[in-house]
Amino acid sequence: MAQQDPTENPIQSMLTLQEIAMAARQSMDPMMWDFVSGGAESETTLRRNRQALDRLAFRPRVLRDVLDVDPSTTFLGCDLRIPVFFAPVGLMQLIWPDGGIANQIRAAESFGILTMKSCINEPEIEDVAALSPGRIAFQLYVRGDADWVDAQAQRAVDAGCQGFCLCVDLARYGRRERDLLNGFVLRRYSPIDESTALAQLDWATVDRLRTKLDMPMIIKGIATAEDARLAVEHGVDVIYVSNHGGRQLDHNRGSIQMLGEIVEAVGDKAEVVIDGGFMRGTDILKAIALGARAVGLGKLQVWALAAGGEAALVRCLEILEEEIITAMGLLGVTSLGQLDTSYITAVEPVSEPGITSSYPRFE
Repeated sequence: MAQQDPTENPIQSMLTLQEIAMAARQSMDPMMWDFVSGGAESETTLRRNRQALDRLAFRPRVLRDVLDVDPSTTFLGCDLRIPVFFAPVGLMQLIWPDGGIANQIRAAESFGILTMKSCINEPEIEDVAALSPGRIAFQLYVRGDADWVDAQAQRAVDAGCQGFCLCVDLARYGRRERDLLNGFVLRRYSPIDESTALAQLDWATVDRLRTKLDMPMIIKGIATAEDARLAVEHGVDVIYVSNHGGRQLDHNRGSIQMLGEIVEAVGDKAEVVIDGGFMRGTDILKAIALGARAVGLGKLQVWALAAGGEAALVRCLEILEEEIITAMGLLGVTSLGQLDTSYITAVEPVSEPGITSSYPRFE
């Protein structure tokens, strides 16, 4: 748990995202840092998330009028000030003393983005939905039978959520060796037991939920064009490209490596969003150029929370906005819709990928 008093944290003086990451590392208990920041087994997938982003370079255009740059977009019927949302991250109540999810939702509401609330965050969706009407989606880990799943979906409907997100890449809990070596036992803190498999979850579950939900349905954990096609055939509204931050299947591809084939497979039948290793405004613009609607912030979101609660979350978004606007101007575009694959090319990365390799002065 973070030990720093938020009233003593000079958040507004921070000018860079790496300052936020460094403040989080200093304030977090080492075991909690590993839980948030580590990955499965050899952490190959974790590092590929970063490496895949580093293997993409820009092809900027010049002599264009970029005096007025607009980085806004829409997602799930919400206006987003920048093309990001707070990804569903579990157990944020362990990160900040007065409750992570409330800080998260207030920060998102204040700045102007959307939050996906994990079902294992406290307080419950009924208690926080009023903090940001129209800007919350509910994400579910399946840990029960059909009646239980349907009841959770109804909670999202009753709370007025903008969407219902079904997480589908947790059929077995990934072997996160940092947690194993640290003796961090997840079932002490949440209903997820890392020693068990999910309850039955298949495309029939998706079909049943689709008939019960009067809201957009999101499937999180899509990693191939084949499953993306199946998802739209089953009426899914949003394809959420993710490898669970490198915390589930090791030796998976980096998230942005999956994006192109999935966008092509989906076409205009569903929106596509993504998470996985996004630490910079330039990272986000790469995903937009490849066809994503918006990008989920996972680890960066938690680091900001640990660095200083709601104020640090807002400051993180402000810095990201500055990075995005600067990069858009230098690319020669004034709106996100102008970006496409012509602005991206493949290159060799210049540094070894790692959890904080985006921040050269982190160490």
